[in-house]
Amino acid sequence: MTPVGILLAAGRGRRFDPSGARNKLLQPVAAGEPVVVASARAMLAVLPKVVAVVAPDDGGVADALRALGCDVTTCPDADQGMAQSLVHALRHSLPEARGWLVALGDMPHVRVSTIQALADALAGGAVIAAPVCGGRRGNPVAFGAACLPELLALSGDEGARHILKRHQVAEVAVDDPGIFQDIDQPSDLQR
Repeated sequence: MTPVGILLAAGRGRRFDPSGARNKLLQPVAAGEPVVVASARAMLAVLPKVVAVVAPDDGGVADALRALGCDVTTCPDADQGMAQSLVHALRHSLPEARGWLVALGDMPHVRVSTIQALADALAGGAVIAAPVCGGRRGNPVAFGAACLPELLALSGDEGARHILKRHQVAEVAVDDPGIFQDIDQPSDLQR
């Protein structure tokens, strides 16, 4: 079973630019491509389908992701929190999806090998799989079909953290510091 990728790209990035003038997802990372494009490209290297969820006024994020081949969907309630975007993307992926690999659009340094290892863990029977580097868990996280009712019940901005606390998580050892590196400040672009 190959999971459907879900790329959460509907956040406002207020820590990056409190005025909202610069969308952090469209800023170039050290390699030169936009943050969200680098994030999606790694997923698309492994997963045949990536559902990218964007905000209604995304400033061009949807266009960049469609050009890569992502299935883009707009979440009208994205401002209500990350859970709204995740639930929206999950519903968009049904009924064919039987597992999901949930990634953040502002994490462009996650390696393709990490995404492959998480997909392999789900295929091997894990209910939830999370990458671990140096003894610490990071993102993205993969969820099997058994988690769907709990995922669809999410609300607010916490995301799926409490689901991980209630289930056994297959920790997938990776040598990938990218699982901790998100883009929150302009200085993060130079990592």
